[in-house]
Amino acid sequence: MPLNQPISSRHTAVLGAGVIGASWTALFLAAGHTVAVYDPDASAEAKVRDYIHDAWPTLEALGLTEFANLDGLSFHTNAVVAVKSAIFIQESVPEQLSIKHALYAEIEESVETHAVIASSASGLTLSELQAGWKNPARLVLGHPFNPPHLIPLVEVMGNAATDEGVVGDAEDFYAGVGKVTIRVEREVPGHVANRLQAAVWREAIHLVKTGVASVEDVDKAMWAGPGLRWAAEGPMMLFHMGAGEGGLAEFCERYTDSFNRWWDDLGVLHLDQSTAEMLTAGVEAEAGGASLEQLTRRRDALITAMRQATSKHR
Repeated sequence: MPLNQPISSRHTAVLGAGVIGASWTALFLAAGHTVAVYDPDASAEAKVRDYIHDAWPTLEALGLTEFANLDGLSFHTNAVVAVKSAIFIQESVPEQLSIKHALYAEIEESVETHAVIASSASGLTLSELQAGWKNPARLVLGHPFNPPHLIPLVEVMGNAATDEGVVGDAEDFYAGVGKVTIRVEREVPGHVANRLQAAVWREAIHLVKTGVASVEDVDKAMWAGPGLRWAAEGPMMLFHMGAGEGGLAEFCERYTDSFNRWWDDLGVLHLDQSTAEMLTAGVEAEAGGASLEQLTRRRDALITAMRQATSKHR
């Protein structure tokens, strides 16, 4: 979703300078915002600057740097200083409640009255995060997919404790930096997209574990098959188109017995050490000696090319 008009430059803060925080920082700078990055690790600045340097060609290719503000970057080892004057704060510190709650307690009195605070939390729920605030009215879930500067999705959630309009403000901000948002309407572990991933991965593991196909062939079945379709439309819309003029109603009538049979046969399992070792061996064979950096660059290049292609039709 390339930006097609300037947005008003606003001051933002990114709390936590790991991979997610560094990616958010690159994206916010590309959109023209100033960014104050907080991390207690003194080496964070060098790592974030290196990350931005590596991410910038992708952001340029996606048309997201027209209003970039590379000079608007500052680094802080004090969270209170980092959030000063920020109107949007993206929290991406480690996924441990004790760490997040300690950070919230430290900054709460210093956060601007009308600032939006969004947490990147993937495994923690909004109500668990809210327990770290005296007044959580400005806190929302703003869960990205990794890496945030490349994958457009953000899952946004508020609840009864959230001030009216805060979720909408978060959605507007994310749209302004080129993101695609969905609203999570009810609290569940893993939100929406991670649960969809988990369901597919569970069956992928089951197919490998029961000898139906190798790790490489299960992956291949995905990227050469439904993965291509899912990059264009979601499963509901695809099946709506799958039965012709009768639409989803016809599809359900036609394939009810088949799907019920498949669902009844899906695997139920838990990830244990032996399974993890089996999967690791399989994915190492699939990688064929390529380094993690090489694999990541190939992934990013493919996703960038797909986003460039699909943006012309959305």
